[in-house]
Amino acid sequence: MSFETGRTIMASWQPEMAEDTAISSYWLNWRVLVCTTWLLISMVFASFLISRHEGSRRRSSDDDDDRPGRESEEKGPGVLYEDEAWRPCLKGMHPVWLLGFRVGSFFVLLVLLIVNAFVDGGSIFYYYTQWTFTLVTIYFGLGSMLSIYGCYAHRNKVVGERADIELVDSRQHNLANGRGSNAAKDGLKLNQLHPDRRIAGFWGYAFQIIFQINAGAVLLTDCVFWFIIVPFLATTTRNYGLNFFMVNMHSVNIVFLLGDTALNSLRFPWFRIAYFFLWTTFYVIFQWILHACISIWWPYPFLDLSASLAPLWYATVGMMHFPCYGVFILVTHIKQYLLSRYFPESYEQMR
Repeated sequence: MSFETGRTIMASWQPEMAEDTAISSYWLNWRVLVCTTWLLISMVFASFLISRHEGSRRRSSDDDDDRPGRESEEKGPGVLYEDEAWRPCLKGMHPVWLLGFRVGSFFVLLVLLIVNAFVDGGSIFYYYTQWTFTLVTIYFGLGSMLSIYGCYAHRNKVVGERADIELVDSRQHNLANGRGSNAAKDGLKLNQLHPDRRIAGFWGYAFQIIFQINAGAVLLTDCVFWFIIVPFLATTTRNYGLNFFMVNMHSVNIVFLLGDTALNSLRFPWFRIAYFFLWTTFYVIFQWILHACISIWWPYPFLDLSASLAPLWYATVGMMHFPCYGVFILVTHIKQYLLSRYFPESYEQMR
């Protein structure tokens, strides 16, 4: 592995341009039409999933004591409670542990990103890898802020629980003294001290959506890099070697993300693969607009629309979204299985 930086890195990633991308003939052909169809299908598919499953559902309710025709709100599959953004997965674990991990991860990722940009310049953000790496950094930054709030909320909850214990002791003392007539009222008031958990606000949902985008995008970038790009460059580029930033950009992010997944209590609803598709689609559209305006090399060989196999490459990378996202769903299920088996009381009480 090479630790060289600067022009050596960029030379390995800038193939010679096959055609001028800023002319109309480059875009007016069947390959672009087919690839455009793939993008439109992805966006329609994503929009359908979001409109179908995101948010709360409203239904007409005639049950129980509700008025006929009255609408009630039903929690959808993507519901997120406020404390799930900062609460560890085990009841006995203090939120400060998750806070410490997120803060440490944020600073490591931020330093790597800044140093990489300083060494190689702002052109690194030309790549999907850096887009995703930046999003992972934002995730840990936002997560750190939510965890700070969570530690404060946890402290207030502990203080409140201590006050409740004292209140219960006092009421039991009153009951022992024969004042049982007020016991029911006292119990009712005590239950009112513990309202239902609050649904998360904008930042909580944004945090969860970013988490699920990262889950798929990190696996996609790392798989494409290690299984497609590295073998391709190794066979087509002379004196090609990996360097420090290349390896770290395609390994550190997944390590930190898996660590946070092991500690957090975020849900992982399957339908949010839609945001993962939209994230990749937005990047491709950005590249297309840029190349239509400026004749410049493609950051990834399979994005070049002049290649006869371009539609196949686009379809292949698009289909890779499903296994990449599916692997992370499997990871969350394995986590749930292990926690429910080895920490049944702590984990069951938190679900």
